[in-house]
Amino acid sequence: MTEKELILGCKRENSNCQQAIFRMYAGKMLALSMRYARHRMEAEDIVQEAFIRVFDHVHTFEFKGSFEGWIKRIVINTALKTLSKKSFSNEQIGIEQDFDAPIDAPADQLMGAQEILDIVNELPDGYRVIFNLYAIEGYSHKEISDMLGIQESTSRSQLVKARKMLQQKLAKLQKIAV
Repeated sequence: MTEKELILGCKRENSNCQQAIFRMYAGKMLALSMRYARHRMEAEDIVQEAFIRVFDHVHTFEFKGSFEGWIKRIVINTALKTLSKKSFSNEQIGIEQDFDAPIDAPADQLMGAQEILDIVNELPDGYRVIFNLYAIEGYSHKEISDMLGIQESTSRSQLVKARKMLQQKLAKLQKIAV
């Protein structure tokens, strides 16, 4: 079956089509949710909850844009909702001037994607979420502030702090590698 046929089957609540869609996208969405979750079990819960929402709202998908992108947005929103239940939202730090300073650590060039992801996952929840949304997902500070219900300046500030923490961790790794 084509993706469109599977989606139409999901709109008719066909469980075989739902299973096929889940198998098709669950791995990618788990990898995405791992960037927001603290551990695999939490990421799996996010994916499960997101797919419940996907199948509850699949009737609203109008075949405008990619279905994968639509699912991805639901997974991100589910992850953010899960994290909003936690206390990271109190991590508001003063505004820094070097909002978008580049990370200039050569250690990141020697590392694999999983090693970099592990370092990002060590960030405090608020920093990690902002970093993922801005640097990896490509959302603007305005979009992030709307999603999380925070000020744009808070988004910028937490991104700066996240980058500084990452720079420090990468610098430490570089010293160890030398």
